[in-house]
Amino acid sequence: MSDAEPQEERRAPEHFILLGIALLAIAGTAALGLLVEPDPRGFGTHEQLGMAPCRTMDLVGIPCPGCGVTTSVSLLWHGEPWASFLNQPFGFLLGLLVPLIASLAIYRHLRGADLYADALKIGWGKPLIGFASVMVVAWIYKVIQL
Repeated sequence: MSDAEPQEERRAPEHFILLGIALLAIAGTAALGLLVEPDPRGFGTHEQLGMAPCRTMDLVGIPCPGCGVTTSVSLLWHGEPWASFLNQPFGFLLGLLVPLIASLAIYRHLRGADLYADALKIGWGKPLIGFASVMVVAWIYKVIQL
């Protein structure tokens, strides 16, 4: 046998879907953060994107679990991290984690990893429970805040 170079392992097609999601996540978070102005009410920034106002707020006068997330991401990307955190801690966390995790995925891709294989190795239960818990606590905070 000859000393041929080792063949690179083929990546699963799902790898490229995850890579595309990572690229869109970075672009989307940056665009969302920089192209919309944070609403001074602390929620409703998403309306600048043509989306409807929060129905929960309109119908019962309390924010939904997502109220203030877009505003917080925008505040963070406008260089106001403390205001972002105070407005909606879950939005602050998303504004930090989405680009960070997406950047890690791009880094792993460039290092030759298969993102789909990586994703299958992650135990998703505990992180999802933790993420949902933070969302609930942030929602309670937002309800109390208003």
